Amino acid sequence: MILEGFREFTEYFMAFVENLWKQFKSFWVDLFELNKALFVTNTVDNFKLIGDHANSFNAVSWILFVLIDGLVLLFFALFIIKVIQILARWFKFRKKEVNKEDLLFEIAKLKKEIIKVTKEKDRILSLQVGGTFSGADDTLDYTPSLVNENDLLSPGESRDPLLYGGAGGGVAYGQAAAPVYASSGEVTQGATDKPVDTGKRFAKLELVDEMYKDGNYVVTMNTQDMIGLPEIVNRFVNFAASQHKLYYSKKVISKFIAGLATSKIIILEGISGTGKTSLPYCFSRFVRNQATIVSVQPSWRDRTEILGYLNEFTKKFNETDFLKALYEVSYREDVNLIVLDELNLARIEYYFAEFLSVMEMPDKSEWKIDLVPTQLPSDPKHLAGGKLLIPQNCWYIGTANRDDSTFTITDKVYDRAVTLYLNERAQFFDAPFTDSINISYNYLENLFADAAEKYPLSLKSLKNIDQIDIFIQDNFKVAFGNRILKQIKLFVPVYVACGNSETDALDFMISSKIFKKFEALNLPFLRKELEGLIELIQKLFGKDAFPESVAYLKDLLKMSS
Repeated sequence: MILEGFREFTEYFMAFVENLWKQFKSFWVDLFELNKALFVTNTVDNFKLIGDHANSFNAVSWILFVLIDGLVLLFFALFIIKVIQILARWFKFRKKEVNKEDLLFEIAKLKKEIIKVTKEKDRILSLQVGGTFSGADDTLDYTPSLVNENDLLSPGESRDPLLYGGAGGGVAYGQAAAPVYASSGEVTQGATDKPVDTGKRFAKLELVDEMYKDGNYVVTMNTQDMIGLPEIVNRFVNFAASQHKLYYSKKVISKFIAGLATSKIIILEGISGTGKTSLPYCFSRFVRNQATIVSVQPSWRDRTEILGYLNEFTKKFNETDFLKALYEVSYREDVNLIVLDELNLARIEYYFAEFLSVMEMPDKSEWKIDLVPTQLPSDPKHLAGGKLLIPQNCWYIGTANRDDSTFTITDKVYDRAVTLYLNERAQFFDAPFTDSINISYNYLENLFADAAEKYPLSLKSLKNIDQIDIFIQDNFKVAFGNRILKQIKLFVPVYVACGNSETDALDFMISSKIFKKFEALNLPFLRKELEGLIELIQKLFGKDAFPESVAYLKDLLKMSS
């Protein structure tokens, strides 16, 4: 019975395969016959048909024949071309999809490699802090051991003499030192029990606390140091020339000092070699407090580049020189400068964004920067709740070049800063030897306050500014808000107190704070408006007044032609 069933099925299956082969063969034969009929037989028949009727064609018939048959042939040609294009697009799309699949495969392989590299990095870090990893690839078993925090210093960084060798132990920076051991969790010298972790996660800031353990730095001013703003300008100009061979005009220095009264952010912009970095460097020595110079890197993207970050693995805070300098200012009563050299090599509104926002708060007690989420008893003295209060006696001086390697400084930054354009060197002059001065932050602030009281912005100038504001809004659709007006009211009195005129102060502020915004406009369509603005300025302030603003607007007119 089974054999009979198998035989019946075999006969059926053989008949089915034979029938399927006949259908397959018939399909290709029919397809061949179709193409033969379409491209050979039908073509021959068409030519025979033309031959049969050609003898009776007249001129009109031949014209219609050429025209109509030409259109028919064109239609078929376009149809074939379109089919070819569709097929070509399909094959191209298919190729892209295949390439995409290959890329996804490569990405998956790279992710696996990243995971392997990350695990290898974690293993190396565990060795640095004295622990070991064990187990399978997917199982992480970390066994911590106690180490001294200075073992975590990066390559090339010197060891802390206060933590290695004890206080006054005679270990110089960069020298090798024996590990410090203790049995009670404190750093001691000579003990050999076992290495311990001090639990301090801010090594550099703790060093600052140690430096100022006897109290804050107090500025002692004598009678010779108690001078006014004009004398400060004159003495600094002579100090820079006589001791550092740097030559600045009194107007430039007046703008710099008035800028200190206006904003915590000063931008020194101009061509290379005009003394942009040298100005804050020299001024800090003039007030006997060396500035901290931080070189901005093109890779900077966020606040961790200047403040550092908490390493969740080692539980140590990776501190920067900027953070250390900022923290040290909280112990001092003098004038402090932090220089961001080449600040537009990266986008300042990215890495300095938190400072730009915090320093806009009207209540200066709220100028706080978050460093860590929680406060530990061992954290530095001047951290409160994991936050650092930005000291008022610190200014941030940025230098900027304009070339293909730099980013454009946005209006958000320009509006908050005072920008000085140093495009030429001052002429050499023979200056008498001049010494530096001791000056406290409070004394300088009192000078600024006295200037604001003695030389407030006149009502006439305020009305003229209002007219310029209305003209600019109506014709350029640009407005300057209360921030810029407040800065003008702060800048002008100090600039006048330094021995200059109110008109010159307004000329500088309006050209650098307001007219600067015109560069983003479509200037070729605003030529009449620019000419009208020049006429308005000369009408309000005088024909020879506002030389900086008029020259800047004329440059914009040249750019628009």
